[in-house]
Amino acid sequence: MAERSNWYVIRVAGGKEKKAKEYIEAELRAAGRTDEVSQILIPTEKTFSVKNGKKVSKESIFFPGYVLIEVVSNLTGELQHIIRNVPHVSGFLTEKVGKDGKDKQPTPLRESEIKRILGIFDDLLEQEEENLTPFVVGEAVKITDGPFNGFDGTIEEILQDKKKLKVMVKIFGRKTLLELNFVQVVKE
Repeated sequence: MAERSNWYVIRVAGGKEKKAKEYIEAELRAAGRTDEVSQILIPTEKTFSVKNGKKVSKESIFFPGYVLIEVVSNLTGELQHIIRNVPHVSGFLTEKVGKDGKDKQPTPLRESEIKRILGIFDDLLEQEEENLTPFVVGEAVKITDGPFNGFDGTIEEILQDKKKLKVMVKIFGRKTLLELNFVQVVKE
């Protein structure tokens, strides 16, 4: 029978998730404990924007300040010690304090929680640029590209098949309807 793995959430310094992951992996290799951890994840999402007239994709961290780690069986005291003493790591997210008030024991994520998190992560990986943030009629947006860069407007119509929006903008005191690509605007 295969051993059941447990997922834990590690708190790390914001903006240092990738470095913390690298340090954890290096420490596990140095201690010869790589067989106890099957994977370390930093869930990311792809976002698109327009810069200088070109569509640019950027990966951003979905849970800033956290790293997920899958431990093959149980999280031993020695393994906890190795992970807690890695630079940029401040500890585990869910910790139960022992009766004496000193002993902190990390609690694994419930299976339903990890399935939900990994489901979101998988959906984001499969997400194509066609599945950009959906817009809503009447929503306020800011134009980020083109001759009307910096103008604010309101969505009047969504042309889903063309990936365009019709946005009402006030230009020189007159309302003007513009047709813009999804990537040319951001929600306000």
